[in-house]
Amino acid sequence: MGAGPGDPDLITVRARYLLDNCDAVVYDSLIPDELLVTLPVDVDLRYVGKKTGEHSLPQDEINNLLVRLASQGKRVVRLKGGDPFVFGRGAEEASYLQEHGIAYEIVPGITSGVAAPAYSGIPCTDRRDASYVMFLTGHKAVDKMLSSVPWDWVGGAKDGTLVIYMGVAEIPGIVEKLLAAGMPPDLPAAAIERGTVSTQRTVTSTLSELPAAVAEAHIRPPALFIIGKVVGYHDALSWYRDKPLFGVRVMVTRPSDQSAELYRELRELGAEVLAYPTIATIEDFRSDDWDALRKVTSEDRWAVFTSENGVRYFLKQWYATIGDIRDLRAYKVAAIGDGTARALHAANIAPDFARTTGTTAALADHMVAKFDLSQATIVRVRSNLSSERVEATLEKAGARVIPLQVYRNFPAKWSAATKTKLFANLPDVITFTSGAAAAGLAKNLTTDELQRLTNGATVVSIGPATTKRIESYGIKVGMESKIHTMTSIVEDLIARHHTNPLKRTPWSAG
Repeated sequence: MGAGPGDPDLITVRARYLLDNCDAVVYDSLIPDELLVTLPVDVDLRYVGKKTGEHSLPQDEINNLLVRLASQGKRVVRLKGGDPFVFGRGAEEASYLQEHGIAYEIVPGITSGVAAPAYSGIPCTDRRDASYVMFLTGHKAVDKMLSSVPWDWVGGAKDGTLVIYMGVAEIPGIVEKLLAAGMPPDLPAAAIERGTVSTQRTVTSTLSELPAAVAEAHIRPPALFIIGKVVGYHDALSWYRDKPLFGVRVMVTRPSDQSAELYRELRELGAEVLAYPTIATIEDFRSDDWDALRKVTSEDRWAVFTSENGVRYFLKQWYATIGDIRDLRAYKVAAIGDGTARALHAANIAPDFARTTGTTAALADHMVAKFDLSQATIVRVRSNLSSERVEATLEKAGARVIPLQVYRNFPAKWSAATKTKLFANLPDVITFTSGAAAAGLAKNLTTDELQRLTNGATVVSIGPATTKRIESYGIKVGMESKIHTMTSIVEDLIARHHTNPLKRTPWSAG
C-alpha cells in the first residue's frame, strides 16, 4: 500500500488503519519515520529500501519475504512511498502473491507527481494553461540500456504538463531529446527535491536551462521534474514555505509513545521531523507496590505524577487492580510539566497542585513549602530512571512515601538502516528532554558518529540536569529551555530561527 510522498499526514485513512492493525511491515527507504516509530514495539519491521545502484534486498527476495511472512499467519503491510502502482513495482509484487495463493489488498497512495508540485504551488493541470498531464519515468530499468519512454513523441506535445519521476541523472539527455523534438526552449520547468517535507527545494528555470540549474543547485534524489506553463504559478501559489520553521530539520529523541503531539506541532510549524527516539518505555507492573497502595488508610493522601507516561501506565494499572476511577477521589493529585498536566486533563483529572514549568525535584520542594505533609501518605508514580530526590525531599518533610514504579525506560536500539537514513539527511536541531535520551543516543552511535551528528547542529536541552548529562558525552548544548518544557523549547526555536536561521549550511529553499 502507498504511504504517500513524504508528509506523514498524507497517508490515506485506509492505509493508516491497516498499519495500526498489522503484525509486520515491509517498508522502503522513503517512508516517513513517524509512521514506523509510533507502531507497537512487537510489530515486525523489515527494511527493504532501494537507492540508485544499491538494493538492501533484491526484488526476488522481497517477493519471497512477503510470501513467507504471510504464510506464518501474519497480517503484513507492504509499505511503499507514494502510490504502489505509479512507478512502484506494486503490480509485480501483487502478481507474485497471486501466484502463491496469498490474499492481498491494494491500497492506493498519494503519488509525489501530484503532491510535490502542489506543495510548491504548481498545479498539474489548469484550464488556462494545461489540459492534460503525463507521468513519465526518467529512470532506465536495470535490464535496459535505453529508456522505453518515447521522448521524441512526448517532445511534440503542447499545452500540457510533463511530470518526470526519478530522472536526476538522466535529465540532461531527456531535455536534449525534448528540445530536438521541438519543445520550446523557453518553456517553464522546475525540479523539486524531497517534495512535501519541510526541507523540500524547488528550482525553476526554462527547459533549456534546466540541466544547468539542477547541477548548480546540487539537486539530489528523491526529486522530480515539472515541465509546462503551470510552473509559472510557483511564486504566486507557493504556500508551504511561509511557515515559521520551514526548512528546519528537527530530530526528536524522546520516546515515540509520548511524542505524537510534538511531531504534529513541529510539522504544523513547517519543520521536517526526524523521529528518532533514543529511549523507549514498557509497562512495569509491581503487585507488591499496588498491595501497599491498597492498604493506605491515611486521610491525607497524595498521588504525584512527573511524566505523561506515568499518568498513562498508572491509570491502566489502577483500572486493572482497583477498578473504579472514582476511588481516586481519596487522593489529592500533584503534577509537574505541561505534558503531564495535559495527560491528566485528558483523563478528566484536575490536579490539586501543578507546576507546568520547573524540574521534577523542584515539584517536591514546592509541595513541602506549600503544604503540611507530616501526616501525608504520598504515592510517587515513577519509572526506573526517576530522580530519587523527590522521595527524599518528601520523606524529610515527614511524609510516608510509596514509590510506585509503573514503567521502565530503556535505550532504543537502532538498526543499521535507521542510522543510514539519519546520516543521509543530518538534522539542523536535536532536542533532548532527559538525560536518559542523551545516554540512549550515545549507546547507538560511536564517538565519531556522535560528533558527526551533533557538530553543526543546534543541540537543545530541556533543563540543567539534562544539559549536564548531554555535555558528559562531549556534546555542546546550544540552547537550554529556561522554563523546562517542550512548549518553551518550540517557542525558543521559532524565536531563534527568526533571528538566526537554524541551518547547518545555507541554501535557497523553495
